[in-house]
Amino acid sequence: PYDKLILCTGGRARRLAVPGADQVPLHTLRTIEDAQALAPALRPGRSVVVVGGGWIGLEVAATARQQGAEVVVVETQSRLCERSVPAEVSAYLLALHRAQGVRVLLGAGVRGFARVADGADGADLRSEVLLADGSALACDTIVLGVGLVPNDELAREAGLACEGGVLVDAQCRTSDPHILAAGDVAVAPNPWAGRSLRLESWQNAQEQGMAAARSALGQAVDYQPLPWFWSDQYGMNLQIYGMPTPAHRVVQRGDPASGSFVLFYLAGDVVQAAVGANAARDLRFARRLIEQRKPVDAERLADLNTPMAKL
Repeated sequence: PYDKLILCTGGRARRLAVPGADQVPLHTLRTIEDAQALAPALRPGRSVVVVGGGWIGLEVAATARQQGAEVVVVETQSRLCERSVPAEVSAYLLALHRAQGVRVLLGAGVRGFARVADGADGADLRSEVLLADGSALACDTIVLGVGLVPNDELAREAGLACEGGVLVDAQCRTSDPHILAAGDVAVAPNPWAGRSLRLESWQNAQEQGMAAARSALGQAVDYQPLPWFWSDQYGMNLQIYGMPTPAHRVVQRGDPASGSFVLFYLAGDVVQAAVGANAARDLRFARRLIEQRKPVDAERLADLNTPMAKL
């Protein structure tokens, strides 16, 4: 029995339903156990193919290269992280990985996997990633970084409204007001994005979980957070505030070649989103500009001699 029920069932790593997927060792990265199982494969002299050029895939690729492994990233889309960042950020990530010796294949579909004999006596086995163009990539280790599947089966069986996860409102309530949901399984309206979405980060799971608890206790809740994502690759820290779109005007502060920059995304003269690398302090001020929604001078925004605190 319950008065209020909160679903925090999270999600699981997506798999690929292609031939050979059940015959080849395939790593995913979702839990600490996954990380512990993958770590021994990331060492000098080993070859790793990462299927998926999103955040998980790129972070695995960066770690593998830093450990001395040879790495190929296979991405079906025309650019890296296409779902979450604008084209100029994708280009920056592509250049970063290629400069570190990662081979990146864009627009490359995967048609299957295979195990092949290796060595003079054929006793050793290696894995192959079979690509849509008919070619194959032989390797020691395959890592899948192709997204997350929300664990919404229980909610669906209970008759709750679900669409790519459990639908909730700003009070974290599902279609049954006595049942709430939070974290990776919850699809919530977000005014910053202009649509409902799942925010897949530990920070959102933590804060939405607290919001759901307050809501269940009858406290006033209006959980509509500014989306915040980040990634660490090769010592580079990339952060994203808001939801940049192709319709936004881009103002650049700093130079990517210097290793530190911020890209501001404006609608008119109001900052709607910001993406930056190795610029944590400027990004804190960028977040404030986004949340305050006050007009800014684009020229001063781009001028490194103008302190962010004075904008």
